[in-house]
Amino acid sequence: MFPLGSVLFPGVPIQLRVFEPRYLTLLGRLLDEDEPGFEFGVVLIERGSEAGGGDQRASVGTMARLVTAAAGADDLFIVGVGTRRFTVERWVGEDPYPRAELSILPDLEWSEKLEPLRDQAEAAVRRLVARAAGSQVDADIELSEDPVAAVWQLAALAPLGEYDRYNLLRSTTMGGLLRQIIDLTLEAEELWSAESGD
Repeated sequence: MFPLGSVLFPGVPIQLRVFEPRYLTLLGRLLDEDEPGFEFGVVLIERGSEAGGGDQRASVGTMARLVTAAAGADDLFIVGVGTRRFTVERWVGEDPYPRAELSILPDLEWSEKLEPLRDQAEAAVRRLVARAAGSQVDADIELSEDPVAAVWQLAALAPLGEYDRYNLLRSTTMGGLLRQIIDLTLEAEELWSAESGD
């Protein structure tokens, strides 16, 4: 398990610089496995820091499939991609690295009836990304042709705080996820407008 200061969504890439000995051990064991496509869990740290342990962790996270790993002098640079969401049933130890028992959550199901909501969510996210000061995200980024993957990409693109992103990750229906993306994005846009005087 990788507790991090950020939320990972299904279908979204993650880049990490790994330097703590416990996580280097974890990745070493993953890389030693014969099976390709190995995964590790990513959970949001609700309180505390990424380095050193002693943190308070969220109960819902996302599995990440390791895509590439490159060794540095004292660290490892990895790229993964989110796959399935899970609930942590219990933490089972920290030595030599954090481990937990998990229950995999069901995938959110797409319905063509949700297309208007998806269009509304995409318009709101792209509008806010284009306006947000200092945004590092390209507002014209192309979304996946797979509608479920595209909605998770919208959740990742929306310039929201990690607590809001975590609430999106916990969604139980696709319609609920889309409505939350729209509501949170519109709230963030109103706040941004008020702060910038627009």
